[in-house]
Amino acid sequence: MSLSRSSSLLRPFAFAAATALLAVGSANAQFTSADSTRMANVSTSESSSNDYMFTDSAEPAAPAPAAAGQYDNKGAGGSTRTGLMSRMAYEIGGGFNAPVGNDTPYITWGGNVTAGAGLHLNNRFAVLGEFQFLDNKLPGAFIAAGGGQTGNSHIIGLTLNPVIDFFPKWKNSAYVTVGGGYYHKSTNFDVQQCCDFYGYPVTVTANSFASNQGGVNGGIGFTHRMGGTYGESTTKLFAEVRYVYVNTPGINQNNGLGTTSLIPVTVGLRF
Repeated sequence: MSLSRSSSLLRPFAFAAATALLAVGSANAQFTSADSTRMANVSTSESSSNDYMFTDSAEPAAPAPAAAGQYDNKGAGGSTRTGLMSRMAYEIGGGFNAPVGNDTPYITWGGNVTAGAGLHLNNRFAVLGEFQFLDNKLPGAFIAAGGGQTGNSHIIGLTLNPVIDFFPKWKNSAYVTVGGGYYHKSTNFDVQQCCDFYGYPVTVTANSFASNQGGVNGGIGFTHRMGGTYGESTTKLFAEVRYVYVNTPGINQNNGLGTTSLIPVTVGLRF
C-alpha cells in the first residue's frame, strides 16, 4: 500500500518535470533557429557591403584619347609639316594685266597665266619657283608705226619668290610675296597676206623685237581655305595683285622697247 501510494504521489511530479523539459527544448530550438537566421542575414549584409565597397574603390576608366588632329588644328595650314612631300607647295592661276608708267603708249591690257612649285619651310614661310606668261596687245598707233596691222607683246618670267603667310592657321588669311629673276620679252607686229592653200588670209610677222633681262616683282594676296573644319585642308583659293618691273632695253636700241611695268591681277589655287 505504501508503494502504490508513493507511486501515485510521484506521478504528478514526473509529469511536471517532463513538461518542463519539453518547454526548455522547444525554447532552445527557437533560439537556435533565430540565431541561424540572424547570422545568415548578417553574412548577406556583409557580402553586399563588401561588394559595394569594392565597386566604389575601383578607379574609373580613363577616357579614350581624342583622335590626333581633331581639335588641335593640326592640318596643313596650321600643323608642323614633316617629310619632303608634305612640304611641297604648288600654285596655278590666271588673270589680267594692266600697263603702268611709260609702257602705256606701247602696251594695252592683256592676260596672264601663272604656275609655281616650291617648299613650305614652315607654316608661315614658303619659297616658290614661278613661271609667268604675260600677254598684252599693242595700241593701234604703235602698231602702225611698226609697220603692222595687228600686234602683241609677250613676256615670259622665271622667278624665285618667297611668300610670307600672315595667319597660316586661319580660314582666311593674307600674304606678301617679293622676288625676281629672268624675263624674256618679245614685241611683234603682224600683217595679213593672201593666201593659204585654201584661200584664207595668212598672218605673218612683219617686224619683231626681243630681249632678255632681269626683273623684279612684288605684291599682296588673300587666301581662303577650301574645306576642312579644323584647318586641315591644304587647298586655298587665292587672289593677288603684283607689280612687275622688267629692265627692258631702251626704245632707241635695236633689241627693245624701253622698260616694262605691269600690274598683273591673278586668281587661282594654292596647295
